[in-house]
Order: sequence, then structure tokens, then C-alpha cells
Amino acid sequence: MKMTDIAFGVTDWADVPVTKHAGEIGEALWRTRQFGNVRVRQVEYTPGYLADHWCRKGHILLVLEGELVTELEDGRRFTMTPGMSYQVADEAEAHRSQTVAGAKLFVVD
Repeated sequence: MKMTDIAFGVTDWADVPVTKHAGEIGEALWRTRQFGNVRVRQVEYTPGYLADHWCRKGHILLVLEGELVTELEDGRRFTMTPGMSYQVADEAEAHRSQTVAGAKLFVVD
């Protein structure tokens, strides 16, 4: 990824409007900024959240709060806690997220 034409800026995530995205169970609350072709998000999953699809988009994801379980379509599962991250390319391993108690993430894609 090459980032171009992005001026220096500061984001106060509390000022970014929330959009709600239903999961199979629970909701994902996104605060999204777009910088050219780079999307940057703060995402909160409600307790009990389970994604409603297998995602094939590439991400770099950092867990800020809570515990996130990421399942790959091949059955592998990864439990992540604050300070842990993952990275995956577009159209690589399909993945989906779930959480028992909720989680807050920082995502770049």
C-alpha cells in the first residue's frame, strides 16, 4: 500500500460519527475516516458479537480493549487481547470476528 496525498492531521475519535453494522449476533459500531484509498476505523463490537459473513478484505487490526476471537475459514482460531494485532492481505485467508464480552479495535484497510 502506498499512502499519498494525505496531509498531516489529528483525529479525535470521539468526534467521528458512529455507524452501526449488524452481525449475525450483536452489532459492530464503526467510526470511520477515509484518506484517499486508505480506510481507518475504530470499531467496537458489542458483547456476544458474531460477524454475519466471511471477510476477504485485507486488514491490519489492533485490539485496544477486550478480547477478540478471529476464526479463519479453514477452522483455525486466534484469541487476541489488548496490544495484539493481525494482518491479512486482500483475498487471502477468509476470516470472521466474534467476541464474548465485547472488544474495541483499530483497523486500517
